[in-house]
Amino acid sequence: MSHDVSSLRKFVSPEIVFGAGSRKAVVNFASNFGARHVFLVSDPGVVDAGWVAEIEAMLRGAGLNCTVFTGVSANPRAEEVMNGAELYRANQCDVIVAVGGGSPMDCAKGIGIVIAHDRNILEFEGVDTIRMPSPPLILIPTTAGTSADVSQFAIISDPARRFKFSIISKAVVPDVSLIDPEVTATMDHFLTACTGVDALVHAIEAYVSTGSGPLTDSHALEAIRLIGTYLEPLLKNTEDAQLREHIMLASMQAGLAFSNAILGAVHAMSHSLGGYLDLPHGLCNSLLLEHVIAYNFPAAPERFRRIAEALGVDTRGMKDAEVRKRLMERVILLKKAVGLESKLAELGVTVSDIPHLSHFAMQDPCIVTNPRQSSKRDVEVVYEEAL
Repeated sequence: MSHDVSSLRKFVSPEIVFGAGSRKAVVNFASNFGARHVFLVSDPGVVDAGWVAEIEAMLRGAGLNCTVFTGVSANPRAEEVMNGAELYRANQCDVIVAVGGGSPMDCAKGIGIVIAHDRNILEFEGVDTIRMPSPPLILIPTTAGTSADVSQFAIISDPARRFKFSIISKAVVPDVSLIDPEVTATMDHFLTACTGVDALVHAIEAYVSTGSGPLTDSHALEAIRLIGTYLEPLLKNTEDAQLREHIMLASMQAGLAFSNAILGAVHAMSHSLGGYLDLPHGLCNSLLLEHVIAYNFPAAPERFRRIAEALGVDTRGMKDAEVRKRLMERVILLKKAVGLESKLAELGVTVSDIPHLSHFAMQDPCIVTNPRQSSKRDVEVVYEEAL
């Protein structure tokens, strides 16, 4: 009996502690990894929200030394990773803890890689380029959306090329992810909307990806259902701890799905936008979402039908064309409800940028698993529609 290897699926994830107060386990985990001097990565926004001081106090209270690095931009840059690694070395740190959204988490992953190899982070672009194990890595996400804390992705900006590059390897899956919905209480409305829609895009793209399979499908569909049900109520009532927990769970499940099934054209195009114009990643995803759904629909109509159902559309007796129309309407309605309505043109994208953006999108590894094959011209057309 011959086995088709292309049907095999592997699934990677960190050790996960989920639930209110899970951030407090950081001390136990750091100690178990033999930490003497923790390198704590974050960014100015998270410092202002008070989480860095809290985590640092817990670590110091347990007798651990702590060096804090917060020199991280919203789209973390290659030189920031290198600066962090230099500080880590100078203080002879031995465990990395990051508290923050996708940017500090991706930066922390990058710092680990640089420490392990003693080479520039730019040399690790692409899939499976990592040869040495990174120092122990503990991530505490402060947003419900990016899922860097469960993924085998690190996305770093190279301002010299105006390009966001991907490092994809199970070596960048952290050792531990402490997923604590309490920490998301400090997100503002816009960030909650952006990261919530980011998680929705992760789940949709993972579900229709050519890398999807039974291990990822259940996570993806449940994430879509949770976000479709609870994101709007959360934005109306950000104090509600139960709603925050639902969205945090959705974000985690979307992350487990996309980390293993990989993504598609929305992410390829949004990485390109974010690298070129330094825009928020979740916002880029949101602006492109329905346009890519329209493009991809014919390649996976059954899967998009199930996505529509998970978002509460009753598809019984509907033909594919009607499902496509209703799904796009539902997505646009959700975006409107959470206040993410702008077009690319309003963010400063012009028609003359599109060939450049499309060139970079075609180089992004996420385009490879998109359900519909895309030429550069296809991608240009989708950008044009999103203008």
